Formats: sequence, C-alpha cells, structure tokens
Amino acid sequence: MATQQIKGSKRYRNSVEMTDLTKTYSVEEASALLNTLPKAKFDETVEVYAHLAVDPRKSDQMVRGTLQLPHGSGKTVRVIVFTENPEEAIAAGAEVAGLDDLIEKVTGGWIDFDVAISTTSAMKSVRKVARVLGPRGLMPNPKSGTVTDDIVEGIKLVKAGRVEFKMDKTANVAVIVGKRSFTPEQIAENTDAAVKALIESRPKAIAGKYIKSLTLSATMSPGLVVDVAEYNKV
Repeated sequence: MATQQIKGSKRYRNSVEMTDLTKTYSVEEASALLNTLPKAKFDETVEVYAHLAVDPRKSDQMVRGTLQLPHGSGKTVRVIVFTENPEEAIAAGAEVAGLDDLIEKVTGGWIDFDVAISTTSAMKSVRKVARVLGPRGLMPNPKSGTVTDDIVEGIKLVKAGRVEFKMDKTANVAVIVGKRSFTPEQIAENTDAAVKALIESRPKAIAGKYIKSLTLSATMSPGLVVDVAEYNKV
C-alpha cells in the first residue's frame, strides 16, 4: 500500500513527521510539542480552533465575545477611535482618532487598522460606515467592549492583549493565543483561558456536549488535536 504523500514545504513535512496526527494531546502537551516543531523565519501566530455543537443558522446560538489573555496576544494592535475628543485618544495610544474626518476616510476604503473603538455618542455617525466595517469584523460593538465612554481604558485593554472571537457560518471559532516566541507555559495558559471564554459564551439553548473538537496550531504548523473531555465537563 502506497504511503500518502504529504504536501507542503520541507519544514511543514518535517513538522508532520514529528507529530502523531492521530493522537489527542492535553493543552500542556500540545503547547510543549508545538514549541519543538521547526519554526518559520517570522514569528508565527498561534491559534486554537474550536468546532462547536451549535446551529449557526439560529440567532440564539451565535457565539462571540472577548477575553483578556493572561500573557497578551503578542500582536501589535493598530487602533482607531471614533470620538469627539481625538486628542485624548491619541494621547492614550490610538494610531488615528476623529469623527467626521475619520468616517470620510473609512468611507473612501481606508481600513489600515486592527480594531475600531467608538464612544457611545459617536455611534450615531459611525453607523454610516457599517457596510464597510461590518463585513470585515471591524464595526465597534458594545458586546466586544469597543463601544465605550472610557476611551483610555478601552485602548489600554486592546493594546494589552484583549482578543475578540466570533463563530463563523460552519460553527468554527478561531482564537489567537499568542506567538511562537511565547513559552509553552504561556501558550498553554492563554489557550486554557480562550477555551474557558468560549465555554462562558455557550448559548443557553445548547444542552449536552458543546465543544466537538479543539486544535492548536501555528501559522505554518500542522494542527495538534487537543483533548476536549475536560472542558466538556464544565
């Protein structure tokens, strides 16, 4: 019987050879193994992927939220703020801030940022760019903490490692949990926090098993299957 040819770069093939793709790992084991795999020439992003036992077609089963990672995301976050007081936002660390002028810029197609924050009063005007920001997951939203009147604290939390997650149309959720430069312990603790945040976002309509599968991987690595048994006990 012929051996199945594994596609991908030599580094990826070497990574596959170092793992057992049929095995289920604990979070700690997966994080430790990931740390031993060949690394790319850039600092890869590490994510945990969850497949949930929900129906994404039903509005009462949507899963989304935010969490503050214990060790941050390792990502440099570019923040813009829709506000009547741009000076305060810039002083707090925002890359760009404003209201009418910023709305006009975004309407013209500019989206060179990672997170958009808005004050409550500015949201009436910000809705004009919902068609631009919404499909890209950049629209400020009270549920994700990006609509706030405490702009200084909002920027601080985003820059410090708060990440958002949202289920897609196939009931999958991807959550950033760090970088390959993180220690295995940091990745494990961030992953544990991310999965627990998903559990806290569990729709009330769902009974029984909630998380079908979990996979931990870096940008250029194979996925490592994480044991969901412990989390489904919650």
